[in-house]
Amino acid sequence: MFKRPPTAQEAVLQELRRSILEGELKPGTQIVQDAFAERLGLSRVPVREALKILEGEGQVRYSPHRGYFVTELDISELLEIYRIRELLETEVVCAAAPRLTDEDVARLTAAIDAMAAANEVANIVALTNANRQFHFSLFEASGMHRFVRMIRQLWDSSDPYRSLYFADPAHRAVVDVEHRGIRDAARERDAHTLVRLLNEHRGHAVEGLELVRSWTAPERR
Repeated sequence: MFKRPPTAQEAVLQELRRSILEGELKPGTQIVQDAFAERLGLSRVPVREALKILEGEGQVRYSPHRGYFVTELDISELLEIYRIRELLETEVVCAAAPRLTDEDVARLTAAIDAMAAANEVANIVALTNANRQFHFSLFEASGMHRFVRMIRQLWDSSDPYRSLYFADPAHRAVVDVEHRGIRDAARERDAHTLVRLLNEHRGHAVEGLELVRSWTAPERR
């Protein structure tokens, strides 16, 4: 159920994120500002402000004289994002491994448990949030804040596709197994195994998206 946060802009931002993550607003879908404002009982101003934030994150694109659309990527663009992620995340994880504390490992376990609970009720938003919590608990242990900011931007730009992957229960089961393996390697502070498992994890995500998405080149607006 929609719960209104303290400000109108935050309310719109929360609802837009939910709509994108749950697949209600699919890649390529136009976001009609008037309709969205009416739906939430707000003016267009906070809707426009929230859309600008999402545009900065890469989750929506603005087309002059047409409006905002949920970001649509072709397979080459998605592969490029995942390749850049591999390069950055490898550096970050290698730096993080020797710095990991028992508290960091506990955060990984908590995220795994949160994903399992969300999976029970097929709550895609909670799944994606807990998934992000899992990965960034690992990344942030590196202390490489600029790297982590760049990684977060890459994650943001592909968020509209995460719901497509998590919509399949088989994919959710694979993620659970892989996360537990990554957590175990983190517990051992084993950088080599962490890098290998994360590379496999990313690869399986791309393979899954290739199967569930009809990859035609998006129209450039």
